Amino acid sequence: MSDGHLRIVVCGAGPATDVHRLIEIAHQHSWTAAVTATATALPLLDVPMIEHLTGNPVRTSYRTSGRRVVPPVNAVIIAPATYNTIIKLALGIADTYPLTSAAELVGRGIPTVIVPYVNAALAARLPFQRAIVDLRAEGVRVLCGPRDDWEPHPPGAGLEARRTFPWLKAFQLAQRAASRQVHP
Repeated sequence: MSDGHLRIVVCGAGPATDVHRLIEIAHQHSWTAAVTATATALPLLDVPMIEHLTGNPVRTSYRTSGRRVVPPVNAVIIAPATYNTIIKLALGIADTYPLTSAAELVGRGIPTVIVPYVNAALAARLPFQRAIVDLRAEGVRVLCGPRDDWEPHPPGAGLEARRTFPWLKAFQLAQRAASRQVHP
C-alpha cells in the first residue's frame, strides 16, 4: 500500500541524471512515483532504469491514443527546475506537456515543490525573481534562498552544486505539504 503518489517533473540540468535518488527516497517512505521529463532532460536520464524503478513510462509528450490510469497525485516536485521552466510556469506558458501538466497540478492545488538549478547570474535577473515571487504567491514551495540553504550557484560551478542537490529536503517538504491536504 502506498502512502502517496509523487509526480516528478525533470528539466534538462545536471542533477537530472540523479533523479533516481528522489524516486528511491519516495519509495523508502512508501510513496510511488512517476516521471515527466522535458525534451532537454530526456538525454540526461537513464530511462529504462527510471521506468523500472517507477513502474511507469517516462512521459515527455501528450498521449495520442489510449487511456492510462494513474494514481491520484498527492504531490509534485519539479527538480531540477531550469530558469526557462520556472519563468514559463510562473507566466502560465504551457507550450509543452511537462509545463501543461505542472501548470494543471498547481492550478488544482496539488502541493508543489520546485528546486531551481540556476546559476547566480540568471537568478539575478528580474524575470526570475518575479517568477519566484509569483509562484510562491500561488502556494508553490520554491526551495531557494538562505532560509532553505539552497542558493543559485556561481556561473561555472554547477558540478559542485549538483553534488549537494537537495533531493531529500524536496521530498520532505512535498510529503509534509501533502499530509496537510484535506481530502473529500
